[in-house]
Amino acid sequence: MSAHPVSPAPVAATVLDLVDRTRIGLLQACHAETAEERYRLAHLAALRAAAAVLAADARRTPRSGPRNVWAVLPGVAPELAEWADFFAGTARRRGQVETGALLLSTREADDLVRQVEAFLELVLAHLGLPMVESFTACVAPTNAG
Repeated sequence: MSAHPVSPAPVAATVLDLVDRTRIGLLQACHAETAEERYRLAHLAALRAAAAVLAADARRTPRSGPRNVWAVLPGVAPELAEWADFFAGTARRRGQVETGALLLSTREADDLVRQVEAFLELVLAHLGLPMVESFTACVAPTNAG
């Protein structure tokens, strides 16, 4: 018997919860009234999707020190490294938006929702879970005035 018993059920429940919260976050982003809120909610959904990957392989996720999900993700899922770099950049933009230093267009927010959906598809494939529905259909057309 090992000194650190592995309990797959709680990890699986955590992973599924994070995936569900990602989907809910994407739906909320789709229906947000402002571009800034849509961007913020989409970015939070991406964070939850990445957290699901980390939770699925908790043994390889460092337990001490700073835990920036975008810095840790490439070590756990190297195929998602480019996405981690991309979302690290969107995190900086989100910070600028939240402080009022940056105004977003509807298109930028809609594009992020679509990018998070693409990321979620890759995360689900990594986890061996199916993609059940598309969220981008609820995003406003980018040429709407």
